[in-house]
Amino acid sequence: MKILVIQHAEIEHPGIFRSFLEEDGHQWFPVYINQGDKLPEIDKFDALWVMGGPMDTWEEDKYPWLVKEKEYIKNAVVNIGIPYLGLCLGHQLLAEALGTKCGPSKKSEVGVLNVKLTDEGARGVILDGFPDTFKCLQWHGAEVKKLPEGCKILAYSELCQIQAMSWGLRAYSFQFHVEVEENTVNDWLSLDEYSLALNRAKGKNGAKLLEEECKNEMVNFNKLAERLYINWLQTSSRV
Repeated sequence: MKILVIQHAEIEHPGIFRSFLEEDGHQWFPVYINQGDKLPEIDKFDALWVMGGPMDTWEEDKYPWLVKEKEYIKNAVVNIGIPYLGLCLGHQLLAEALGTKCGPSKKSEVGVLNVKLTDEGARGVILDGFPDTFKCLQWHGAEVKKLPEGCKILAYSELCQIQAMSWGLRAYSFQFHVEVEENTVNDWLSLDEYSLALNRAKGKNGAKLLEEECKNEMVNFNKLAERLYINWLQTSSRV
């Protein structure tokens, strides 16, 4: 497969998914939209992945390329039916591309926290093999406020009701992170927005605390990431 990966920061890449793709012989091509890269013709690719980033979906005046990105996602998913995987900001952008809105969370989620499957998520393919409740990395202060028409909620948390969703048979997105690697926390802390959010949530020792939390869960993160990757490959081959 040739997978187009839209990134909103160089350090917020597909994480451990890169290893899985390389092992299976799939190619991925990053586009740094925040740096002015142009979005290529999507029909040259077999799938679209959209990663996270420090900006918010509604900051179109500050980041005017957000408008084109949402249109691009809508065309790829709705008109072409290309397999889609969205993480964090990529989850929120899919929601807005499908006609709903995102907004600030009542309370930010930052840390290694629990997420629970819905009945729909437990029955479906994309989260097959996941426990009913699992731990993942959360690092967001915005969320999907209303489920887009035609979507299904696959997972939720105490503070965020739309942690994972699907649209049709081949578009999936997730607010949470399981693609975590050993250097993920340290890398993301180089972004001021993430660093400030972490300090607000966990205090001045937040970085050390979060690194320790992730280290303790790394084996489980990697297992869940591989499961999600395998499941996504299965959904991406559906007609």
